[in-house]
Amino acid sequence: MGRDPRFDILFDPVKIGPVTTKNRFYQVPHCNGMGYRDPTAHATMRSIKAEGGWGVVCTEQVEIHPTGDIAPFIELRNWSDEDVPALARIADAIHSRDALAGLQLAHNGMNAPNLYSREIPFGPADLPVFSIYNDPVQARAMDKTDIRNLRHWHRSAALRSKKAGYDLTYVYAGKLFGGAMFFLSRRYNQRTDEYGGSLENRCRLLKELIEDTKDAVGDTMAVACRISVDELLGEEGLHAAEAQDIIGHLAEIPDLWDLTLSSWDNDSQTSRFADEGYQEPFVTGIKKLTSKPVVGVGRFTSPDTMVRMVRQGILDLIGAARPSIADPFLPKKIEEGRTEDIRECIGCNICVSGDHTTTPIRCTQNPSMGEEWRRGWHPEYIRPKESDSKVLIVGAGPAGLEAAMMLGRRGYEVVLSEATRNLGGRLVGERALPGLSAWGRVVDYRVGQLQSMPNVQIYRESPLTSDDILAFGFEHVAIATGSRWRADGVGRRLLRPIPLTDQDVLTPDDLMAGHRPKKDPVVIIDDDHYYMGGVLAELLVREGRKVVLVTPTAEVSSWMEMTMEQHRVQARLLELDVEIVPHRLPVQATGDELTLACVYTGRTFTRPIGSLVLVTARLPEKNLAEELAARRAEWGDTALKSVTRIGDALAPGTIAAAVWSGRRYAEELDAPERSLDELPFLREVAGLHSGALPWQARS
Repeated sequence: MGRDPRFDILFDPVKIGPVTTKNRFYQVPHCNGMGYRDPTAHATMRSIKAEGGWGVVCTEQVEIHPTGDIAPFIELRNWSDEDVPALARIADAIHSRDALAGLQLAHNGMNAPNLYSREIPFGPADLPVFSIYNDPVQARAMDKTDIRNLRHWHRSAALRSKKAGYDLTYVYAGKLFGGAMFFLSRRYNQRTDEYGGSLENRCRLLKELIEDTKDAVGDTMAVACRISVDELLGEEGLHAAEAQDIIGHLAEIPDLWDLTLSSWDNDSQTSRFADEGYQEPFVTGIKKLTSKPVVGVGRFTSPDTMVRMVRQGILDLIGAARPSIADPFLPKKIEEGRTEDIRECIGCNICVSGDHTTTPIRCTQNPSMGEEWRRGWHPEYIRPKESDSKVLIVGAGPAGLEAAMMLGRRGYEVVLSEATRNLGGRLVGERALPGLSAWGRVVDYRVGQLQSMPNVQIYRESPLTSDDILAFGFEHVAIATGSRWRADGVGRRLLRPIPLTDQDVLTPDDLMAGHRPKKDPVVIIDDDHYYMGGVLAELLVREGRKVVLVTPTAEVSSWMEMTMEQHRVQARLLELDVEIVPHRLPVQATGDELTLACVYTGRTFTRPIGSLVLVTARLPEKNLAEELAARRAEWGDTALKSVTRIGDALAPGTIAAAVWSGRRYAEELDAPERSLDELPFLREVAGLHSGALPWQARS
């Protein structure tokens, strides 16, 4: 099968200054939670992107100096020559798969609290730092010496990037991460010298940084400028018209323009709040301002949309962060005419949570993301089977589907048994909730793949007992029966059931099954703090119900700070007139009255209630596994060798965790048994400093 000619334009080479990319697929800089701590894991992850056909593969933002230290976030560092070997390892890995390597230089300016370096942050003005944790740190206004120093550090970092072998380097002025953006901003830059006031003056530092970088490395390296085209704040912030004036003023200086929205939460909106290509209105028209190539993003997964963006002259290069995480082989699949095999990004932003929790990146669709080096997982390939064992998987939710698909690819004979008519487990109901339809891609992709595998059989409406399983003759059984929401209020903060008397109580499972509260007001107790409480509130209020959401935290869906959408969830519920009651825990519900307690003082309050929806915690559905374990003495009379719980049946978690669990089961089946002292993955341990130590010098 060959490439559809409609998509030929996506494989045109594009000249970027002194280098040329082989196609229009451009993995823009994106964070990954590995940075300087896990350079080999980072390099392996980027090399697989290059293997998958991306013409340009970039790093994340790379700190250029301790005065722009963004700790606790773990990014790459380009502070001195000591950092060059780690940077070179990544560039070499990208080059090994025939892609251009890009490095995004960044001095974080007023976004950097410098918690690690303890240097005083600086920017255009004496103001508190613009950091995610509201750090009690203030930046000082830069004087002319500071500006000269910054230019020197940026030039030096560019030269180190060249030494490390990169083909393209960035000057970063976007998302209020790149320090130069604070100078572009009228909000932050109220200077009266030549670096403030007029647009030309506010652009001066950015212009100097680009010119310095081109002078230093522009003979062999392309120099890109990443800039934000709108902060979505109206005229108070950087807005579309002003951004176009800035780009028009600097139009021909960089070799490439990389366009973003600001801040990061606007640039990487989730599918719950934005569709594919949502940035198109903000980037349309930029190409008319410059002869240099333009790259932009928009969670692109449709090749037809990509082609249209190029043919209509909106973009020259199709930028992607999240789609390249969900499917590193997206370009190759388009090139080979296998668009049905694309593992489409669902826009859940679980990938972003890795950076915010300073842990290696993860992905709901692609469980190999972040595991390429440390566990040896690949998004497309898995080693062949090591026995002729037959495998039964009970439950066709995210974990069961992933395990079946990957075991099928290994060549095992697999039977996937599902008790209901519909495949997808928890996602059968969740994909029908407001804003979550794209999450159904987790099911659709895997079902599509399984349907083409002759060695995998799927049985619907097939509930199984332990008697059934012992009679079948399978060597290995994976129990992927999922979990159920608790109906007693036990969760994160309450460890004992809530006293409930004559109360209409429902769980998320009840609502997704079509049951509805008997009367208003409907009070949702959210002790889960991820998406479920907020999305059920939206569901019910859109159906005309009066909804109150009670949470022990200060905000609804508080963990969604990690996916950069908590503020959007809160805004939507407030716009829908959902009453939000923070800092309260339920004490008891009796008839039409609910008693709540303040989480700080313990003082109690009562309020009227019609029905109660408990979104607190889940219990694994493990009865079948426990029955089989209790009958282990009978296994010797059958072929059965192992029974393993996976996904939510082992421990309820995110959909990403369930998919990952399914992949792990498929990877480890028939693998050599590890000793108890053997770690389950590789890690990179820093070498000890070889110089004299202080206490040695004193002695």
